[in-house]
Amino acid sequence: MTTANTKPAETIAVLCQKLKEMRMSGMAAELERQAEAPNTDLIPAEERIEKLIEAEWDLRYQKKFSRYLKKASLRYPQADIDQSIYDADRQLDTESIEHLTDCKWIEEGKNLLITGPAGGGKTWASNAFCINALRQFKTVRYVKTSNILYEIEKADLNNQHLEYINSASQLDLLVLDDFGLMPLDPNMCRNLFELIDAREGRKSTIVISQLPVKDWFSIFKDNTYADACLDRLVSKAYRLEFNGKNMRNPNLSK
Repeated sequence: MTTANTKPAETIAVLCQKLKEMRMSGMAAELERQAEAPNTDLIPAEERIEKLIEAEWDLRYQKKFSRYLKKASLRYPQADIDQSIYDADRQLDTESIEHLTDCKWIEEGKNLLITGPAGGGKTWASNAFCINALRQFKTVRYVKTSNILYEIEKADLNNQHLEYINSASQLDLLVLDDFGLMPLDPNMCRNLFELIDAREGRKSTIVISQLPVKDWFSIFKDNTYADACLDRLVSKAYRLEFNGKNMRNPNLSK
């Protein structure tokens, strides 16, 4: 049997070119690596074939993940849940955070409310949950609340309101950051309600706010919409509080 190392270089080049033309560049790169490695003949053929397949699978997975990550528009695309969550000064519910990393709550259409002062790591943690979801190829979008309300208003002006709401309702996970930084006038209340109502019970939403949940009612200028929105957002939602150490500026921590 002729092995990878004993095949003429021209033959390897031809095979690699064919693999690339079939859009199997991961396999092509691995075949080239095996051909150049001096000890390839010591590896059983089955193992070499396995490495070829794994290389192609890994490349395709990474390309797909990168596309999903780009569409998510995360603020911190490098975020992860690291050992810092166990810092006692952060006062975090680490057990709940660990459970939330499996993304089962997203499959169940549950919401997550993250509250606490600025600098506590709320957005970083939310983006880490997003990345876990993206690795399972769930559709994700991170956006500031004010921006998405502006987008809905713009869609209204272009007679695309329904299309926008329908599109947003299909996202597996929507992250609304900086909720409560500005009061919501009646039109904003209506748009937010339609967005939340379209997703309620089917898709998951993370809401990030510096205000405690008990103060959210005052954000709405229309009490009816306040009741309707908060009932859908808060009911059966999981909650995390980031009230401890300021991660951005530890000198500001109490």
